[in-house]
Amino acid sequence: MFIHKKELLVPVKVEAPNLRFGQYLLEQFGGATGELTASLQYFVQSFHVTNAPLKDMLLDIATEEMGHLEMVGMLIEQHTSGASKVKAEESQLFALRGRGPHFLDSFGSAWTASYINEGGDVTRDLRANIASEAGARQTYESLILQAPDEGSKKALVHLLTREISHTAMFMEALQSLGKLTDPYFGNIPPDDTVNIYFNMSSNGKDERGPWNSEPKFRYVADPLKGRPSDVHPGVSVPGSEEVFESDKQHSVLRR
Repeated sequence: MFIHKKELLVPVKVEAPNLRFGQYLLEQFGGATGELTASLQYFVQSFHVTNAPLKDMLLDIATEEMGHLEMVGMLIEQHTSGASKVKAEESQLFALRGRGPHFLDSFGSAWTASYINEGGDVTRDLRANIASEAGARQTYESLILQAPDEGSKKALVHLLTREISHTAMFMEALQSLGKLTDPYFGNIPPDDTVNIYFNMSSNGKDERGPWNSEPKFRYVADPLKGRPSDVHPGVSVPGSEEVFESDKQHSVLRR
């Protein structure tokens, strides 16, 4: 059950209406990184979760995101309600579609359910949610830098802040599952190449870091001189810094 309370989470007061900025704000109303996408994504994910605390978290955040959608809609309404007639040079979109929010992004493309990232596995979904919050946070930062008045900035800073909060919540949820730093999930075990790093861009200095070094990864300096063993569980792979022997039955296409 949902009950609407006629009160915003944070007051929205636009001090300098700007049609063009109102169009920019549509990105967070009907765009890929917008609040509608986030709310529906977390809502549908909640049905896939048997863990009661995680289900509750997803529903809480989904409902908060719907409140954020209302805030963005109010921002758009206030930015577009000041002019008696919208001039095409100020915003072609509002000149044609009318003032106020629409389920479109800032370029006029309609919202689509394909924006929703969910897959029925709680670990997979929580990781997708972290990426979704990062995208929304980036968009809000761009909007804040373009905001024409302090009232809009204040509301947008709050929305950006909550993206950071939600990211931290999803990270803690993954931690509770022991999956914050463990890339594996599901039921199919990986094969023996899981800790191999192939140096696939060797034109120039080969950079090294913890992502391609011992103890977690074995570094293959020149994959073109050979290939790993056939990809099947239980088949061993040569160790760190070794070059695979050529297999005469397989040719390597060179560009």
